[in-house]
Amino acid sequence: MTTTMTHPVGTADSTSQDVMFPAIPFSRLLRVEWGKASDTRASRWLLAAVAVSTVGLMLVPIVSPSSIEQSYTSYLGFAAVALSILLPVVAILTLTSEWSQRTNLTTFTQEPRRMRVVIAKIMVSLMLGVGAAVFGALVTAVGLGVAAASGRTLEADLSIGLMVAFLAYVLLNIMTGVALGALMHNSAAAIVASFVLPIGFALLGTASQVVANWLDYSTAFTWLLNGQWSGHTAQILVAIVLWVAAPLAVGLVRTVRREIN
Repeated sequence: MTTTMTHPVGTADSTSQDVMFPAIPFSRLLRVEWGKASDTRASRWLLAAVAVSTVGLMLVPIVSPSSIEQSYTSYLGFAAVALSILLPVVAILTLTSEWSQRTNLTTFTQEPRRMRVVIAKIMVSLMLGVGAAVFGALVTAVGLGVAAASGRTLEADLSIGLMVAFLAYVLLNIMTGVALGALMHNSAAAIVASFVLPIGFALLGTASQVVANWLDYSTAFTWLLNGQWSGHTAQILVAIVLWVAAPLAVGLVRTVRREIN
């Protein structure tokens, strides 16, 4: 009499995986995930919408010089806000595509070490974020050039610290999308949550300073964008833990343990 030991699909231990499946080069995983994130019809339309919205929002301070502060930092802030609207959606789709499009069986059969796939998705999302931040900075430079060409005097108050804060702001907003996608595994639900939750906490924040200062990540990330670390460091760190680190950790555990079908 013999006993056969089997593992459920996608839940084999790491030792048996290492024996049965030769490691796929991580660079190949990155290329595959980059293609999923940037070379599909949906992703191309989303990235085009990000570009158009960034350019469109940059027109606001240009055409409203009397009501909007005319400074380098102000213009960069408009680019940052534009990037924070749709870029998290791109990150969400990067993390949820395997489950929403039912490609998880194929993906995790070819690479059973799910954590490597998820890490590749996260890195691709961050690469897109860096590229978007560079694009936003270029759009800002063009906007400043147009404003200066019109004879306007702009306050040159931009510093290296604020540029770093701009990049951090863009990447943190990307990571909120990554965290929601990893946690929820459903594109529609995660996208709705990415818009509804900030609005909901912003509304609650009008009635409670505790919510506004500690639970509303939009407020905390805005302090970061404006270089207002002093006096707000604790709130910014709490926002990062609550909106990025904690849901991402839970999402990673769920991704590794969830059965595929």
